[in-house]
Amino acid sequence: MTEPLILPHGGYRKLFSYQKSQIVYDATVYFCNRFVSKRDRTFDQMVQAARSGKQNIIEGSQASGTSKEMEIKLTSVARASLEELLEDYHDFMRLRDIEEWPPEHRYGQRLRELNRQPKATYATFKKGIEHTDPAICSNVILGLVKVTCFLLDRQLKRLETDFLNEGGMRERMTRLRLEERKRQQHRS
Repeated sequence: MTEPLILPHGGYRKLFSYQKSQIVYDATVYFCNRFVSKRDRTFDQMVQAARSGKQNIIEGSQASGTSKEMEIKLTSVARASLEELLEDYHDFMRLRDIEEWPPEHRYGQRLRELNRQPKATYATFKKGIEHTDPAICSNVILGLVKVTCFLLDRQLKRLETDFLNEGGMRERMTRLRLEERKRQQHRS
């Protein structure tokens, strides 16, 4: 039997980048409702950047069955949206004289430990995300955004390598069509 033309696709819920982006989205909605005025354009910008990061991972994963190019583009859009969100958190902190935690900070170290937990969810980070101190909230979410960006960078490198090694839909279609012609010739 020949390999399928359209490869299995979707499965975004298994991607660590998606799992973290979902936490980032939920945390950003919570954060903005708490610390950013709904009349401030930044409110919508931050929520939409977080949403775009998550949704483009989903869309890229779904498109992967027929277009590796589209998967790469949408994953890149997700990464760009989260970079924009990262800058919004930096702005929030800068304008309020909130220091970003250095790597050796004890809360930063704890955040890294939590980020290594398999199957981490919003609840894993809830204490930090919903802390009364905006310095703790913003640093926790900033750390989550950075981890998600790191995961997306790795994912993009993997997608690039896979594309270079395996090609895309057009190459697959050509290869499968040529294989089918050979089978038909052998039958005659």
